[in-house]
Amino acid sequence: MTDCVRCSKRDYDQIVSELAAFWGDDRMRALHHPMFLNEFGDCAHVVREGEQVVAYLFGFVAPGPLAYIHLVGVRATHRHRGLARHLYDHFTARAVTQGCRQVRAITSPQNTGSIRFHRSLGFAPVGEPGADGGVPVVRDYGGPGVDRVVLEKRIGPGKG
Repeated sequence: MTDCVRCSKRDYDQIVSELAAFWGDDRMRALHHPMFLNEFGDCAHVVREGEQVVAYLFGFVAPGPLAYIHLVGVRATHRHRGLARHLYDHFTARAVTQGCRQVRAITSPQNTGSIRFHRSLGFAPVGEPGADGGVPVVRDYGGPGVDRVVLEKRIGPGKG
């Protein structure tokens, strides 16, 4: 498995220039804010094959002690190789060293692949039952009428 390394400006520029290779199109562009490189750079990591970024994770450590994973992208050509799991493990280990005891990620109720992936890593959705008794959601998380699935996992000592 290739090592996770801190995201550089060159990596960031490659990612945002090639979003379709990770997401199928550029619909996620607005979520790739440069603050993840410039302000939270120690929590932005990539996996490279040669000079090519094949997977990345943008997150940050928040007060609380909470770590938040904002985005994880894997090139379509590199999926199902454990790269996202590897990035999550790397990020979580770093978060524990910074005193975090919980890691959180957020997705839409329709993103069943993301929900399934997070559950496979030990994350659990919090909130109240969604439409038709489905996955728990936090109502209006994204504003009026915009429910989100908030996924949480305890990390570090005493994670229970």
